[in-house]
Amino acid sequence: MKTTSVMIQSLCVPCHNHCRYCLLSWNGVVEGAPWSRAIHTAERYLNELRDQGIKCSFSFGYSMEHHDLRNALRTLRRLGSPTAHFLQCDGMRMRNEEECHALMEMLVEEGVEQLSFTVYGLKEYHDRFAGRAKDFELLLRMMKASRIPFTTRIPLTRENITQIDDLVDLLYHTGCKCISLFIPHEEGRGRTLEGIRLRRSDLSLLSQESRMLLNDKIYRTESEWIKNPLQESQRMILVSLRLDNIDELERRNALSVVQDIEYLDDLYYKSFPSFIELGKRYGDHCSDTLYRYRDLHQHYIMLWAREHDIHVYDVTDERYSGSRRF
Repeated sequence: MKTTSVMIQSLCVPCHNHCRYCLLSWNGVVEGAPWSRAIHTAERYLNELRDQGIKCSFSFGYSMEHHDLRNALRTLRRLGSPTAHFLQCDGMRMRNEEECHALMEMLVEEGVEQLSFTVYGLKEYHDRFAGRAKDFELLLRMMKASRIPFTTRIPLTRENITQIDDLVDLLYHTGCKCISLFIPHEEGRGRTLEGIRLRRSDLSLLSQESRMLLNDKIYRTESEWIKNPLQESQRMILVSLRLDNIDELERRNALSVVQDIEYLDDLYYKSFPSFIELGKRYGDHCSDTLYRYRDLHQHYIMLWAREHDIHVYDVTDERYSGSRRF
């Protein structure tokens, strides 16, 4: 398994939403190392890894609502982070129309080139899913104020599919030129959505135009993945700078930290049968339920771990240091 890149992160900024499928299981408690310490360590790690010819970058979360976003963007630029130019606009604080225009003006000044929004359905449904009243109105207000190209992503489930055509039409009229549909993951709180995971047969409820917004090369049915599994050969290593590890990581060199996480990645996947074997045990060869390959693999792994009472460090939990294979 080849490591092709390293991502260093600190989850040091609160999120104002509480989304049902939060990848990071945000619970209102900031677990990332404080900004100043995280930047100091991240910069040293980036320099050490780049000296070794390793592709690497830095990011922060739980949201991009940094208390000094202008200087945070400048720091990201100095560190060569792609997120200096691409801003995820979910979970930001409430702003009125004037404040939205001021934010967009600042983002233009700081060289942000693209924005991204996630919309879960029409107004009432979106606000319930995001866990915050008036979040839908905030997103539309920010879109209308934007002077930067933006994309909108919509998670697609059996629960919201009848809203999608109207939502897509609304977003186009709001100025969005690029819309994509995606099938939610089962990571973090996403596993609570298992019961409303989309099936290919459900796509008949969408217009032809909306259906084309879902990438059918990424999302295939369970039966298709079982017949034609992917061969993953690469991985991204995630180094998460946290309150509970920053003292140690400040003392260590970057390469040794990456090597330790690579070991944990190898150990995790050696603890479970291959995707093909898992598919034989748990797979439904007639199922038209839609998954990304990674999501279906992790779904099977969770079933095996539960059945065999396996407890191993979970490298897929992106609150912590770990990995992502592809």
